[in-house]
Amino acid sequence: MAAPPLIFLLLAAATPAPDTRPIMVTGHAWAPFISPMGEPFRAHTQTEDTLAAWFRKADRNGDGVLTQDEMLADADRFFATLDTDHNGQIDPDELARYEYDIAPDVQVNSRKRPGPGDPPPKPNRTREADHGDRQRREQARRDEDELGLGGKLQGAARYGLLNLPEPVAAADADFDRAITLQEFREAAVLRFGLLDTRHTGRITLDQLEAIRSAALASDRRVKRDSDAPDARLGSPVPHEN
Repeated sequence: MAAPPLIFLLLAAATPAPDTRPIMVTGHAWAPFISPMGEPFRAHTQTEDTLAAWFRKADRNGDGVLTQDEMLADADRFFATLDTDHNGQIDPDELARYEYDIAPDVQVNSRKRPGPGDPPPKPNRTREADHGDRQRREQARRDEDELGLGGKLQGAARYGLLNLPEPVAAADADFDRAITLQEFREAAVLRFGLLDTRHTGRITLDQLEAIRSAALASDRRVKRDSDAPDARLGSPVPHEN
């Protein structure tokens, strides 16, 4: 009669302990795509189209067009991810988790990451005169960034379709430092309207690719110093080894 307790002990010893390690966000040295509602989509290869990855996820019926209802469903899904305590709103702590852990790319003063296939930065020039000129240019650019000058895209605007440096916080319509599901859904409707440039209620991937290409072309017109320090606030996106 001693066998059954022994079996239970053996089974307990064979059962793995639950994994209590914290979930880590994996980043890449290249740029993500940040969806209209603020969700980052990161490439795992140099040819992966992250905009298309988001579109396929949002296009729930797979018919090749995005509707307002699908945009709302996409917003609901991401809101549920951010609302970790399930109280129906994104509070300051949850917003900080988004900005520092999920999508640190949205931080306004962060340096833009190169995209897949972009050429490596040019080697640093070492002459003292060039170094001094570079320092002065860098300081002038930092001053412009801090003041919001120079027409440069900031934060998530550099990686998305809309000029929204922080898409989640921008949904806080009443500025009470809490984003409700209703506010998030209202923001989704407004953003769908901005992306629906043909006013048909149906958005194709080709339309979004054209918007994205125009945004990237506009941002690339601003000359950036390739060896500028990363002025990111908080935890930077980790680089792959």
